[in-house]
Amino acid sequence: MTKRPTSFDIAQLAGVSQPTVSRALRGMKSVNVQTRQRIEAIAKSLHYAVDKNASSLRSQASNTLALLFFEEPADDDATINPFFLSMLGSITRACARAGYDLLISFQQLSGDWHVDYQDSHKADGIILLGYGDYETYRARLDHLAEQGTHVVRWGAIGTGPAGITVGSDNRGGGALATAHLIGRGRRRIAFLGTTDARYPEVSDRYHGYRDALAAAGFVAEPELQIDAVTTEAAGQAAVEELARCGIGYDAIFAASDSIAIGAMRALSMQGRTVPGDVAIVGFDDLPSAQLTSPPLSSVTQDTRNAGEALVGTLLARLRGEPVDTAPLPTRLVVRASSGG
Repeated sequence: MTKRPTSFDIAQLAGVSQPTVSRALRGMKSVNVQTRQRIEAIAKSLHYAVDKNASSLRSQASNTLALLFFEEPADDDATINPFFLSMLGSITRACARAGYDLLISFQQLSGDWHVDYQDSHKADGIILLGYGDYETYRARLDHLAEQGTHVVRWGAIGTGPAGITVGSDNRGGGALATAHLIGRGRRRIAFLGTTDARYPEVSDRYHGYRDALAAAGFVAEPELQIDAVTTEAAGQAAVEELARCGIGYDAIFAASDSIAIGAMRALSMQGRTVPGDVAIVGFDDLPSAQLTSPPLSSVTQDTRNAGEALVGTLLARLRGEPVDTAPLPTRLVVRASSGG
């Protein structure tokens, strides 16, 4: 062909209508797999590329998704939890495969982030990442869902409007970590993390901790639970609080790796060894978990599938398709900090 190929050329060669070609190249499920593959093969052979600008003008869509990191500022001015940064690569790749651009921004919970993005047609849908106080934005999420705004957030399954939350099995992960410590002969296991329902992901990890204790015939002792947000400073402060109160313990399940790393620092300052005196397991399996001394055992969340699930769920909502909100599985990575 000497002229630039069009969707009409593809339609003629494939023996289908031009609207069918358009739907197939947008990945819509209304086109059966065999037809879509035939159309994609012909488009590739013709070196055909979708004109995003023209497509957007016709559909009133931007072909862009917005990824907004949102989180209440911590005392140390930390902005983005390292765990969410680990998802960024898989989210970016999933958008690219689907033919969408990705707009990344950091937003305060109090800002009008929904107005700045979908309502202004900067993006067709929004992915929200952050562990802020859920009660401060729940009403806004409910309102956005009611008015048809396309939002998918990472969080605890069942805490948001139906079909907009993707998350891990936090409760199961908490049970895995605690059962592992019990299996290592530890009997007084401290939980460092909040139990407040306003932070449902962390609260679920605490309930998993209680589940494992109960399954082993133990009772969760209130004095062994110390509130801590997801920072190293909070982990260090929690261990210092245990020492001030004279509370004895031989293991720690920390609700995040950052908390666990801060706890390990405090134990070192107190002259206590890990795992000899205190065995520790964290949650998130950040890259830094392998670099601590000793390396940190941690519950890992599948960030690759998490990113793909966030993008896939949002695109399904854009197409008006049902979505699967089953939690993603977690698994325990055992390293030296727990005596592994």
